[in-house]
Amino acid sequence: MTEIRQTRRVITGLDADGRSTVIIDGPAPVWGETGGRVWRTDSYPADNSSMTDCPDEPFSFEMMESGSSTCMVHEFSPGIGEYWHATNSLDYIVMLEGEVELQLETGPVTVRAGDVLVDRGVIHSWRNESGHPARAVIIAIPALPVGKGRSV
Repeated sequence: MTEIRQTRRVITGLDADGRSTVIIDGPAPVWGETGGRVWRTDSYPADNSSMTDCPDEPFSFEMMESGSSTCMVHEFSPGIGEYWHATNSLDYIVMLEGEVELQLETGPVTVRAGDVLVDRGVIHSWRNESGHPARAVIIAIPALPVGKGRSV
């Protein structure tokens, strides 16, 4: 397992005089061995008035049931085992570096650095047979279930 690199996050807000400013500039929290959260909202539409950091809690699929959204950085380690699952979310996945194979019921597709994937809650799994870590930004928002719905 490779060590997860810290991701710098720059979060904007308003200062005491109502002017645009940076309220957070520093490393995003890391979750275990796969990545970390950049930001999370608790509702839709999002409330941008808070001057505090979002809750520092690990990602869980249960949080998606509350109408929240999550932006995270995820690393796909070489040789990761297949874990087939479906979510009740719409996931925008921007590959920053490396490549992974998205396994679908009808066959695989390779997603490489610079590609953008929109996962619409279908059953899927990931494989990284490249021998190198792959890194992506994932934005997950709640969605109505498709097929049999969430499996995780």
